[in-house]
Amino acid sequence: MLKRPLLSYFFMAYVVKYAFVVPLTLSTWGYYSGDWQVFFALSTFGPFIGGVVMAYLIGGRAGVDRLLRRIRQWKLGWPWLLVVFVAIPVLFMLSVAVVPGSLVGFGSQGQSAVALVVSYVLNYVVIWFLGGPLGEEVGWRGFALPRMLSRYGPLGGTLLLGVIHCFWHFEEFFTSSQGGGPGTGWTPFVVNLPLFLILVISFNVIMTWVFNNTKGSLFAATSFHASWDTPQGVLLPLFPAVGLASMLVGMDAVFGSMALLAIVMTRGSLSYKPSENAALLQGAGGKTAADWAETR
Repeated sequence: MLKRPLLSYFFMAYVVKYAFVVPLTLSTWGYYSGDWQVFFALSTFGPFIGGVVMAYLIGGRAGVDRLLRRIRQWKLGWPWLLVVFVAIPVLFMLSVAVVPGSLVGFGSQGQSAVALVVSYVLNYVVIWFLGGPLGEEVGWRGFALPRMLSRYGPLGGTLLLGVIHCFWHFEEFFTSSQGGGPGTGWTPFVVNLPLFLILVISFNVIMTWVFNNTKGSLFAATSFHASWDTPQGVLLPLFPAVGLASMLVGMDAVFGSMALLAIVMTRGSLSYKPSENAALLQGAGGKTAADWAETR
């Protein structure tokens, strides 16, 4: 595991995820009875567990402390706070609004603006801690990304992590969360999965750009992720005419454009700073950037 820390991390992230999500999927298809939804929340902590275990094996308790301390790294500066907390939900609304026919029945639920804001904030907090962002980002961005950047470069490492991140969600395409389930046929896999892959890669490109500009802050990464997920549960119902595939097309267009803009603006570097990334790696286990370059 020490010789192959990335491979070991990804193995644990996938094993924990699938150990919990497979029973939920089987219940969706009628093989089990009862409510297994809590298993979905537990499955999102696969990357967290993998990241913490590997940080401990590499750096002991001090390595884990240094990893988790980055969750409290919240002094980002106003521009990045606005990107993380405001720009992402605004862009989500834009990505849904550009879908043809999306405004039919807009806001027909009759929910007041105050109730919507309160619902958004409460859901945001729950999702931040239990809905995936914290459970995922300690692993994806906390443990894996610095090593991917060092090994494969900012763009190559980000794109590869995006593909791995996407297929970590693959089992969900057998359930209603990604448009699957009994009677859905191949549509979730031939339509939704390719659209989702583009979206997750775009997500990872933008996230790497934010990560590099916030000195590896896991507070920024987790908050970014929560700002990505929360609108899908709270704001999407405002657009009753928009289905899952339509939402993915709109998000691909808007966030894909933002990802391309970040690549062009930074000339493919995504603001990667080798010296700052080396400091993150040294903090994870006392190794230098050169050492990690030799570690797969």
